Amino acid sequence: MTEQDPARRAVVTGLGAIMPIGNDFPTYWSNLVAGVTGTRTVRRFDPSAFEVRIAAEVLDFDPTTVMDAKMARRMSRFIQLAMAAGREAVRDSGIDFGAMDQELRDRVGVVVNTGGGGIEQIIDGTHIHDEKGPRFVSPFAVPALSGSMAACMLSMEYGLTGPVITQVAACATSVIAFQDALRLIRSGECDVVLTGGSEAPIWPMGLAALSNMTALSKRNDDPETASRPFDATRDGFVLGEGAGVVVVESLAHAQARAATPIAEVIGGALTADAFHISAPDPSGRGQTRAMTSALRNAGVAPDEIDYIVAHGTATQLNDVTETRAIKAAYGDHAYKVAISSPKSMIGHLVGAAGIASALAAIGAIRDQVIPPTANLHTPDPECDLDYTPLTARRAKIDTVAVNGFGFGGQNAVTIFRSFEA
Repeated sequence: MTEQDPARRAVVTGLGAIMPIGNDFPTYWSNLVAGVTGTRTVRRFDPSAFEVRIAAEVLDFDPTTVMDAKMARRMSRFIQLAMAAGREAVRDSGIDFGAMDQELRDRVGVVVNTGGGGIEQIIDGTHIHDEKGPRFVSPFAVPALSGSMAACMLSMEYGLTGPVITQVAACATSVIAFQDALRLIRSGECDVVLTGGSEAPIWPMGLAALSNMTALSKRNDDPETASRPFDATRDGFVLGEGAGVVVVESLAHAQARAATPIAEVIGGALTADAFHISAPDPSGRGQTRAMTSALRNAGVAPDEIDYIVAHGTATQLNDVTETRAIKAAYGDHAYKVAISSPKSMIGHLVGAAGIASALAAIGAIRDQVIPPTANLHTPDPECDLDYTPLTARRAKIDTVAVNGFGFGGQNAVTIFRSFEA
């Protein structure tokens, strides 16, 4: 079979999101294009004793809308968010898993990645143990903290008995999810893959640790403008939470049920810096290799990329390194291609950062509009590319690259293209 065989082409047919600027994909996308920011003073706990008191939280989310109250009490927030996004994506795709026989559901996989999993279960369980003793620790703490449980819960929700995969690769992890989905479809192992990521890291320990690392913005008095990727005045990222799930299926499967593809996943690549536990290699070599390898894997030339969804964290070193790597990978085209960072509006969602960016890429292809980089008023002279400052832009968009770079030097790039029959 060739890669043009409909059984090997991986197309996107359904979108789901729950983000700091919208509890469904249409709201998230419209607010992203409008430049709406979701950073606020932390509401989940009292942050008054913290040096950093701001984050990008998902608001007004009731987990009992996606699972019964007993299960909601037992499951971590990242699982609840993934269930909400997954249900929306399946509904949006029009797939009726309940109408499938068992053999067909054997060919449906789930790849939902995370960076940290159920952090709050560790925190709460430790408090209960220390205050009341070991007999009072919930037996449900173990599955609830497991990073794989979001994917498992989605598989159980719909009776999906194909591969269930969770990879933990820090901030690159849900960019990688699409590469696993593409491999599962191209290998013929799956016809459909629920693909995405989820993270709920806004807890006292995480906020304190990242603050003490000096990774976070300290603009407590002006939270909406705190996340400033590529701006000379940036002072760190904003911690965020959220989830997204995309239905990816073989073109043959989509055609058989008369579904309309929104976009196509055409390739990607992974590399490592092997440099530092949190800082990127300032040479940008690993990031450059991820970009060039992804282009080669997807079979596209640098000048065919119309838009790059940047990792763009708003940390001093990351933004300069990513700029340097884009220039090395794209050559002269680096100065022509449009680039933007969703993190300027939703903060850094860690394990869900990549799915937030992938949804931005898919939305851009669908609607032919590039979301802006919010808060970019004073460009850093070392970040001298077209970062689409402040205002969305209409453009012809066929092919988009999504960058995701994680702690430990994990680099991932996935490429999406408009669908052509």
